[in-house]
Amino acid sequence: MTTATNLSAPPRWITPARLDRFEQVTIVILWLLLAQRVFTSTNPFAPLIMVAETAVVLFVLIRRPTDTISLKLGDWLLAITATYAPLLIQPADTPAALQWLVPIGVGLTLLGNIVQIAAKMFLRRSFGIAPANRGIKTDGMYRIVRHPMYAGYLVVHIGILLLMPTVLNFVIYAIGWWAQILRLLAEERLLSEDPAYRVLMEKTRWRLIPGIF
Repeated sequence: MTTATNLSAPPRWITPARLDRFEQVTIVILWLLLAQRVFTSTNPFAPLIMVAETAVVLFVLIRRPTDTISLKLGDWLLAITATYAPLLIQPADTPAALQWLVPIGVGLTLLGNIVQIAAKMFLRRSFGIAPANRGIKTDGMYRIVRHPMYAGYLVVHIGILLLMPTVLNFVIYAIGWWAQILRLLAEERLLSEDPAYRVLMEKTRWRLIPGIF
């Protein structure tokens, strides 16, 4: 008789290695499409979008392989939505009435990129998209929040939205961050199986924003 475990198990052809390759190919394609939109945009700040997204692509391509990765369809859909949504941003000119937001947007974008790139450099090849355990980091920026890279993304996306405030971009980021929060929680469920991560959870209280979440 078929057990519940067998019913919930993924097909044999779905392996961590194949999922890694799927992520890499898809994200490169979306990055190329974003690059085309950015470099044909008339907004002089459009290239700032490429800083964060190029860093994501590079680290996805060089990351360390893992066998400890979620094979749940829901976790993958969240990861794909959270990661790929920002690649769908449409560069647009800042309306004249909102030009006063430009310095704030540039400042936030630069600050967020510094944070997220520093977090990636700290992770090095432990970076990933879908929930996976590629090594636990417990010092540096991880003493402030458990997900400093996501915190950097949040600041970048707020900055980009101030520079390119369209309804479409707001919807894209809103969907992306809805998925990002759920992805973060799924990631923590997987990582909490590791005693080292449980120690980090005790030492670093906040996930993303100190004092809030």
